[in-house]
Amino acid sequence: MADWSAHPLLGKRRTHFLGAPVHLLTMDETLSLATEAMRTKSQMHHTVVNVSKLVNMQKSAELMEDVAGADLINIDGAGVVIGARLFGIDVPERVAGVDIMQRLFEICAREGFRPYLLGAEPDVLDKVRARLASEYPALQIAGMQDGYFKPEDEDDVVAAIRASGADCLFVAMPTPRKERFLKRHRNDLGASFIMGVGGSFDVYGGKVRRAPALWQKLGIEWLYRVLQEPGRLWRRYYETNTAYAGLLWREWRKHKKSAAAAKTTRSLPH
Repeated sequence: MADWSAHPLLGKRRTHFLGAPVHLLTMDETLSLATEAMRTKSQMHHTVVNVSKLVNMQKSAELMEDVAGADLINIDGAGVVIGARLFGIDVPERVAGVDIMQRLFEICAREGFRPYLLGAEPDVLDKVRARLASEYPALQIAGMQDGYFKPEDEDDVVAAIRASGADCLFVAMPTPRKERFLKRHRNDLGASFIMGVGGSFDVYGGKVRRAPALWQKLGIEWLYRVLQEPGRLWRRYYETNTAYAGLLWREWRKHKKSAAAAKTTRSLPH
């Protein structure tokens, strides 16, 4: 397994926000690293941090460990970008997982890399394959497996992925299931670039509409999702956003106390 921590980009751009490790990278830098991993056949595990995951990481040491173990951790979510910048962290831009995935489809088609698609519902997976065939006729898919396999079939799924010879693997399963799956099997999957993409297949396959660019730019993409499914999502986003606001408040208080203590220390006679 490659040691990406010594890479010039990753080593210098890793920091922490609310206890979570993140890399301060642009989209182009992220895609360059993913391409490098596939070209050199050096395994890289990628993940993202958004508001929901950041909140859950505070409550789950296991999830925190899973995220921290990834080689590349992008900031996906305007709320995390804004929060980090409030505390002086120089986040260059939001790097959304669904955008990384779509850009990598294009790179795979151009470079001859073969992706494996794991997760989502069978009909969604079929729609993703149909769209890929339409947009990237040259793209060869190494294999596909929906996310509704039984626990006892997990080893067979892992073996199929490895046997496919895939260059990259996109795992469209919810948190923390995908993190646990990758923790257990990362070294057995064979693919060079491994990425959890959550509900991105649903978006790419047309099951879920993505917010217009303006909503994304304003940082209210979450509100667009709630408006699509208010009965199912309003409470989840309310609780998550409220918890995140509390985390920011506590962090601000901590910074304020640290600044006051430092000021007092400087003012003491020597």
